[in-house]
Amino acid sequence: MPAHIALCTIELFIPESHSLKEKRHEIKSIIEKIRSRTNASCAETDFHDLWQRAQLTLALVSNDKIIIEKQLSLIRNIADSYQDVETVSFLVEYI
Repeated sequence: MPAHIALCTIELFIPESHSLKEKRHEIKSIIEKIRSRTNASCAETDFHDLWQRAQLTLALVSNDKIIIEKQLSLIRNIADSYQDVETVSFLVEYI
């Protein structure tokens, strides 16, 4: 069976963040929730020095594309569930 690989990039806006410490708290919470509920590798990959912006990149691998799609849907729901964080973009690329 072929392996399916998805690369997901999520750009977030955190309007109520007034310091890098506040931003890190929100981002850490999102990453931990994604890791605990999905089988995705996740890291903050851009906008490290900006208080109100963040980019997360996730990688998912499975032998079933439907499983990846369900995981991506769950990840989108997790990102959208945070009241203090806005999802600016949610891009998925299959490799």
